[in-house]
Amino acid sequence: MPTVEYKGKTYEVDEDGFLQDPEKWDKDFAMYVKEQEGIAELTDEHWKVINYLQDYYKKNGIAPMVRIMTKVTGFKLKKIYELFPSGPGKGACKMAGLAKPTGCV
Repeated sequence: MPTVEYKGKTYEVDEDGFLQDPEKWDKDFAMYVKEQEGIAELTDEHWKVINYLQDYYKKNGIAPMVRIMTKVTGFKLKKIYELFPSGPGKGACKMAGLAKPTGCV
């Protein structure tokens, strides 16, 4: 299983860079993914999405559908893509430490 090291911490990830154990997520992992995604800074808007994804995942064991995420966060899909250029699944879910989504996120 691949691992990444960042700021003295080691994270087990899958072949696409998704964290294997969401319980191991911390803000440093989000910062690592931010750099991989080419995002200059994590704003309050980024954190609103990340925190929502984590809360939903903890309650339901899966990532939310995109339409639910946009409704709850108040961000249109275009805005989600502005915040996370690789998309809600690949970018936002990865940064939030969720498992790789199996469907539409």
